[in-house]
Amino acid sequence: MTARITPLLHRDDPSKEPLVGHVKVTREDWLNVARDVLVSDGVGEVKVQALGARLEVSRSSFYGYFKSRKHLLADLLDDWENRNTRTIVESVAAPAESITEGVCNFFRCFIDPNLFDRGLDFAVREWSRRDGGVRQRIDAADATRLQAVSAMFARFGYPANDADTRARILYYMQLGYHALEVREPMDARLSRIEGYLRGFTGAEPDPDALAEFRAFVGGLSQQ
Repeated sequence: MTARITPLLHRDDPSKEPLVGHVKVTREDWLNVARDVLVSDGVGEVKVQALGARLEVSRSSFYGYFKSRKHLLADLLDDWENRNTRTIVESVAAPAESITEGVCNFFRCFIDPNLFDRGLDFAVREWSRRDGGVRQRIDAADATRLQAVSAMFARFGYPANDADTRARILYYMQLGYHALEVREPMDARLSRIEGYLRGFTGAEPDPDALAEFRAFVGGLSQQ
């Protein structure tokens, strides 16, 4: 039975939407609106006064939770790592009976928006072009993700060099897929899944794992 990753609360969770009016906002509210601005407008627009205006609260509310804008940005980076890197690492480490199931666990992250926030990931990558410290965080996160995916292949008997190469092909393909903003119906993507799995693993897909993955995708489309 595949272990399930408990999704983190994202911006589309109504319980975590920023609060406005005369209701006291929380630290999570500040992070939520800062994350939204980071994704939509870039790090340069993540400014305390502008965020406060969105929340309809004074700057004093911000300083009750953060020492400075610098500390808010640091917390945003921690939030990004917890949302995206943690999810990938835990997904590929989940128990799996075949390499097909392991790779499908990886795919789940990028299909379910509650598991991986691709907009946030690329916003942080854009940020890293202007900040060497953030570039280091990106490089470290990519290394951690690749190591986790490589370890998944190794668990199924792939030699170290082969596991590393296949991990890079799989991970870089997935990021590139989103970077190119490929838009296609999910049915079209699923029609290629068996070929993808053969290419990534060098093995015939496990039909049971494949059927479970198709059911998972179908469940998402009904939400």
